[in-house]
Amino acid sequence: MSSIALHPLLKPVQIGNVQINTPLFLAPMAGHTDYAFRVMCREQGDCGLVCTELISSDAMQYADAKRRALMKFDWEAHESPVAVQLFGGDPHTMAQAAKIVEAHGADIVDINMGCWVPKIARSGGGAVLLKDVCTATAVVEAVVKAVKIPVTVKVRSGWERSHPTAVPFAKAAKEAGVQAIAVHARFATQGFKGRAEWDMIGEVKAVVGELPVIGNGDVKTTADALEMLERTGCDGVMIGRGALGMPWIFHHIAHQIRTGEILPSPTFEQRAEMALRQARLNIETTRRDVDDAVRILRQQIVNYLKGTKHAARLRELIVQAKSLQEIERLLEPLLR
Repeated sequence: MSSIALHPLLKPVQIGNVQINTPLFLAPMAGHTDYAFRVMCREQGDCGLVCTELISSDAMQYADAKRRALMKFDWEAHESPVAVQLFGGDPHTMAQAAKIVEAHGADIVDINMGCWVPKIARSGGGAVLLKDVCTATAVVEAVVKAVKIPVTVKVRSGWERSHPTAVPFAKAAKEAGVQAIAVHARFATQGFKGRAEWDMIGEVKAVVGELPVIGNGDVKTTADALEMLERTGCDGVMIGRGALGMPWIFHHIAHQIRTGEILPSPTFEQRAEMALRQARLNIETTRRDVDDAVRILRQQIVNYLKGTKHAARLRELIVQAKSLQEIERLLEPLLR
């Protein structure tokens, strides 16, 4: 048995028939958790489960939109376990989409009920489903019945503070057959404002018993991860924005919990090397149009340079880059 499994706060999480060896999860993030970034997190170590960007179930029903949706079908067998996140508000459409991603090799189907962005909410998907527990549960039931692989769901505390629904929904989702629930402890109307109120994670855990609950929101350090695990009783920690430009965060957290040793932050040169590796891997593997891929990549790359010397000037230059070659010309001198 590995040393990872021996530490009580780093015990594996079982999601249906899928074992997550380290209870540290990469949150799905639009424009960020593409194949290249998922590989970076896995290469640095101790990232137990990665997840794709959110994919529209509605888009898979129409020829024009389907091409854009298929651009996000970028997972590979060697990434296993990998979760594929779907969003949508129609139970039948979500069930059909789940069957498609299962056929393409997804290990887990994750239902997005956490995205608060107006475009997603207007579609009837994401966190807007938490306004009506019955509708949200119908979506879960349809997806669970449609596939053989485990189904998970990511939620907010509710749509708005006056109507918290995470707890009643979690109870209903468990009865519907969901195999794990991730809770971002903010209300949808908050976006990312204010502090995440982790007590909601504990309340969800209290009502679902042995069902794995993954806590999410404002985890940026080992101390944050430890406090969330100990205070809420959750089974794992999901990190989103804290991982952007810092794919080593999972390994650093696990290493410190396991050994007590605080690993040094990567040097400026090491950060630049990782940024360059992600940039090249992104363009090599992307299914997007190259111009779109470069536009998205620029925002990903500048995250590596935050807080470093000359970061502001480098950011200004990188966000204007039009090609991988331009990005390489900016980053390669930093390796020397």
